[in-house]
Amino acid sequence: MSVTSAKGLHPRTQAVHHGTRRSQYGEMAEAIFLTQGFVYDSAEQAEARFQGTGDDEFIYARYGNPTSRMFEDRIAALEGTEDAFATASGMAAVNGAMFSMCAPGDHVVAARALFGSCLYVLDLLAKFGVEVSYVDGTDLDQWRAALRPGTRAVFFESVSNPGLEVIDLKSVADMAHAVGATVVVDNVFATPVFSRAVDQGADVIVYSATKHIDGGGRALAGVICGTRDYIRNTVEPYLKHTGGAISPFHSWIMLNGLATMDLRVRAQADSALTIARALQDHPGLSRVIYPGLPDHPQHDLAMAQMGSGGTMIAVEVAGGKDAAFAALDRLRIIRISNNLGDAKSIVTHPATTTHQRLSDEAKAHLGITPGLLRISIGLEDAQDLIDDLTGALAG
Repeated sequence: MSVTSAKGLHPRTQAVHHGTRRSQYGEMAEAIFLTQGFVYDSAEQAEARFQGTGDDEFIYARYGNPTSRMFEDRIAALEGTEDAFATASGMAAVNGAMFSMCAPGDHVVAARALFGSCLYVLDLLAKFGVEVSYVDGTDLDQWRAALRPGTRAVFFESVSNPGLEVIDLKSVADMAHAVGATVVVDNVFATPVFSRAVDQGADVIVYSATKHIDGGGRALAGVICGTRDYIRNTVEPYLKHTGGAISPFHSWIMLNGLATMDLRVRAQADSALTIARALQDHPGLSRVIYPGLPDHPQHDLAMAQMGSGGTMIAVEVAGGKDAAFAALDRLRIIRISNNLGDAKSIVTHPATTTHQRLSDEAKAHLGITPGLLRISIGLEDAQDLIDDLTGALAG
């Protein structure tokens, strides 16, 4: 089986070609190896495979698969890491990254502003004896005070969900590395297109591939990127035995998503900036939050760290929940859902959906007000989306 390398080429080229494994038939499109098991030529070969498999030696789809390995190799090349392990969902990636490295008695420092399910995983770590300290992610003094010699890991979203706070990745990474901690970054909102997380000090990067990587809202998937030693000796044993591996069919979907991701995400980010500017002075909104706008508290950091404001906008509807719900129900193009990174624009009311399990006090601390809406900008015409939003806000 031949393997195509696109190392040294532009990321857009790598996203189309890197890591392609072609069978003896020389197929042009990536093949789906829709099989759970593999056949051995002899008992001796089976024994050798179970003692240690190479890149093109597979024993069971939960352990690895040629289609999934293509996806892993390709996303690792884009992210600039040595290796990657694909998972059944984004949350399987977060769970796998954290649980595989932590043990009772370890200490983890995490940003408070996290997706609700990420907070749940940290609660589970605490339940099993891991001490978890929370900080305001944009406050470097809080990170400095919380970190201590022996801290096992730090965990944060490079751009927070849903408040779009931008974390100073390099500064946090420098402090974490000074005490020997591993830097784990959920990079979903930054996307592989705008990410330079490895260069800025991240050790482990996790993605919900369900979002921008797929780009069409078709399938669940996740991926953990890191060093080869961490991926194969820490992450892989945990995930292959606990069952968090991706299906080959979903890997194939993600491979196809990667081919167009750069074009899609850049177009979506351009539209997001146009829409955010158009909404800035709307009388029906008390806040427009977008890292690409100069009035965002971390605008300069976002430009230095990502070079873009990304594809997500947050707005606060004046009038609270009732006004927000009324506006949602008047939308014609933007759909109410809880996914993001889709070709179709999506709006979410975090306080009653993705972050509903948080206490009112925690929501208030994170800026998740009753009127807050999270908007994922899709590939529709930007003016059509502006008209849809302003019409919905006008009543």
